[in-house]
Amino acid sequence: MRPKVAVLFKMKSKPVEELEKYADVEFILYPSVDELKERIGEFDGVIVSPLNRIPREVIERAEKLRVVSCHSAGYDHVDVEAATERGIYVTKVSGVLSEAVAEFAVGLTIALLRKIAYTDRLTRSGKWESHAMIWSEFKEIETVYGKKVGILGMGAIGKAIARRMKAMGTEILYWSRSRKEDIENEVGAVYRPLEDVLRESDIVILALPSTPETYHIINEERLKLLEGGYLVNIGRGTLVDEEAVVRAIEEGRLKGYATDVFEKEPVQEHELFKYKWETVLTPHHAGLSREAMEDMGFQAVKNLLTVLRGEIPGDLVNREVVKVRPPEKVKML
Repeated sequence: MRPKVAVLFKMKSKPVEELEKYADVEFILYPSVDELKERIGEFDGVIVSPLNRIPREVIERAEKLRVVSCHSAGYDHVDVEAATERGIYVTKVSGVLSEAVAEFAVGLTIALLRKIAYTDRLTRSGKWESHAMIWSEFKEIETVYGKKVGILGMGAIGKAIARRMKAMGTEILYWSRSRKEDIENEVGAVYRPLEDVLRESDIVILALPSTPETYHIINEERLKLLEGGYLVNIGRGTLVDEEAVVRAIEEGRLKGYATDVFEKEPVQEHELFKYKWETVLTPHHAGLSREAMEDMGFQAVKNLLTVLRGEIPGDLVNREVVKVRPPEKVKML
């Protein structure tokens, strides 16, 4: 019998065509948790985006489910502990989004320092005469060129950011859990302790995952070290104490904050919205590009099929699951 797989979002067609060679595929687009609880018991596998929550209450109803394949590098939208308890394999994609996210991080940085988003809004609202005001504020408009850029997190995304920032004439400082000699040799990146990166940088870019250790890694005290600088976040919203950021902007200690992620998503209202000059805010889409989405789809499909073939994918998140349910017990293909 062919596996039955649910796709919970609008995935690119070519990866879906590949999946359909081996499984019966049904789209259930962006279901609520209650809707998913009613349907999840029908499926052997599911492919999910970060917009699809898979909490414990869904997993407990997943009688046939063998694999949750995340169409993302992050997997905090899935209750991995609950999945492991039930012998459900959870996979992620890796390496696919690095270039797209790094490019976006540079774009956010330029938009923040050069006030591009702010002046775009003025132009669209017919306030061309406001250019006189912009000229009067030129001292607050800065180039990225010549700055010291601190990168927190030097994985694939952090390295891709470093390469781009080096090409823009910046000095690269970084902090990571371990030294990365390859990027040090390639672009002259200099490793510093976390507090020193904040203290010495003009711009700090967050490229860290969401873990208990990184929760609010940028807090009130560390923002004081970045006084007079800029902060850019393309990691996860939980990296930043947003209330502390608001206070730092309000008090003039932080020149600007650009972020693609928030502590609680989706965002309808936020204190950061009132700052037009000092902020650039986007809706968690740094990785979105036609090329990246297609590549990610193929990898998500590959991970799912690998599990259903009774093999262990390289991007298995919960490796302890093999003790609960060995790969040969998952095999369907």
